[in-house]
Amino acid sequence: MISSVNSNGTNDRMIPVGYLAKRILNSPGGFENTQIADIYSVSSCISKNFADYINFWKHNGYWFFNSPKIIQQIAEEQSIDLTETKLFYYEVYNLEFDEDEGWKFFEPDASFSTVIENPLLKNLEGFDIVTFSCANSAECSPLSCNWLANTIPVNKHCLLSTFDNACHVLENGEFRNSEPGPFRIIAIYSV
Repeated sequence: MISSVNSNGTNDRMIPVGYLAKRILNSPGGFENTQIADIYSVSSCISKNFADYINFWKHNGYWFFNSPKIIQQIAEEQSIDLTETKLFYYEVYNLEFDEDEGWKFFEPDASFSTVIENPLLKNLEGFDIVTFSCANSAECSPLSCNWLANTIPVNKHCLLSTFDNACHVLENGEFRNSEPGPFRIIAIYSV
C-alpha cells in the first residue's frame, strides 16, 4: 500500500487540480447507509456540475478550473445562476490506479494552462475515487454512481474519510467491475 499521510489526513503527494461549482443532491434515497446526508462526489452523475462547462474551453489541464473567478465569469457570460451551487477545491493523488497494472503516473493535458490559485481557506470533506478512462475529465464516482457506498463505509457526504482507506479499497479490488478505470483518488475540500 502506498501511504505517507500528513497531519491533515491527506497524502504528501496530493497535487492541486482546481475548482468546480456543483449542485448538491441532499437526502439521497436508495442507500443502505442512512447516515448519507448528501452527495459530494466529483462526478456529475448525481450531484450535477454548475454547467456543461467543457464546451466553454476555460478549464485547466486537469479539466477543472484554475480559480473560482473563472467559474463566476462563465456564469455571468452564460446567465447561469450559481446561488444553488457549492464551490469545491480538489487535490488529486499523483498516481492513478489501474486494476491490471497497479499504480502509475499521469499528467495534466498540456494544451490547457494549469496555474491553480490556492484557496485562502479550505475544509477537507473526504476522498472520492473517480474514473478517468478517457484520461481527461472526471467520469464516474462509483461510491455513489454504482452504489458502492452500500458495502464500503463512507461519511455523510458519501466520501471516504481517509486517504489510506481509499488506497485500501482500490488495492483490495472493491472497485473491480464497477466502472472502467483507471481510478484517481481526489481530496474534496469545501471553500
